[in-house]
Amino acid sequence: MTGRLMLLDTASLYFRAYFGVPDSVRAPDGTPVNAVRGLLDFIDRLVKDHRPDRLVACMDADWRPAWRVELIPSYKAHRVAEEQPAGPDTEEVPDTLTPQVPVIEEVLDALGIARVGVAGYEADDVIGTFAARADGPVDIVTGDRDLYQLVDDARGIRVLYPLKGVGTLQLTDEAVLREKYGVDGRGYADLALLRGDPSDGLPGVPGVGEKTAAKLLAEYGDLAGIVAAAEDPASRLTPAQRRRLTEARGYLDVAPKVVRVAGDVPLPAVDTALPHTPRDPAALEALAARWGLGGSLQRLLGTLGE
Repeated sequence: MTGRLMLLDTASLYFRAYFGVPDSVRAPDGTPVNAVRGLLDFIDRLVKDHRPDRLVACMDADWRPAWRVELIPSYKAHRVAEEQPAGPDTEEVPDTLTPQVPVIEEVLDALGIARVGVAGYEADDVIGTFAARADGPVDIVTGDRDLYQLVDDARGIRVLYPLKGVGTLQLTDEAVLREKYGVDGRGYADLALLRGDPSDGLPGVPGVGEKTAAKLLAEYGDLAGIVAAAEDPASRLTPAQRRRLTEARGYLDVAPKVVRVAGDVPLPAVDTALPHTPRDPAALEALAARWGLGGSLQRLLGTLGE
């Protein structure tokens, strides 16, 4: 896989589109299509501004994998709308967004934009695996800071983090991470698991916030070094830090597998080349008419055809 690869954290982007585009944007039958049209506008802007050679819309086939929940039961628990005895639990999603997701998938497929989700894994894991296998530079587009852990200057992997729409992006490289968090990409996962993240149901180590986590990582190198320091009576940890880390040892033993994105997902064989013409023009025309995709789709088609 050569050339510049752009990986979309698709759910992150269509959630942003949903909340950023008024729900007065509707199909001819009155159904809201603000997330659909907003995502098409996002992709148009991203392709126009960054000119990837390859593009993959990465999907959450399982937004709360059982193997992560088994290790940390609170993982994303507050987002569960309904537990399912078989298969992924139902995520709490706005009522008018849920029906738009299949439309998004159909439009991407008709355009010929690669769309990849893998059973048992989140989009983050799909992104991590594509990034691990890439030979050229990689742009990861996400509103989720968890993916900062993949930033790697040596391999040309950066995160494009939307600050306002996708017109204003923070191009996140290792210099940005060091300035904002005091760590590089490899250190970000350790920082995140020490700090915790209420939005993902990750408790972190009580009393260890972001600044303390960064200081501990600066002094001891990585999580393993911090755990070793907690076991070493001669280390420079304060008594309170040593006690907190020791009490959180059970969490620290399992948290890395939960927080770090997988890099070994069994990806399907897909054509990731940026399409210049639609894969299924007839289906796309029908979707455009059914859902009133109008200028959003036409602009994207024009950009892809350049």
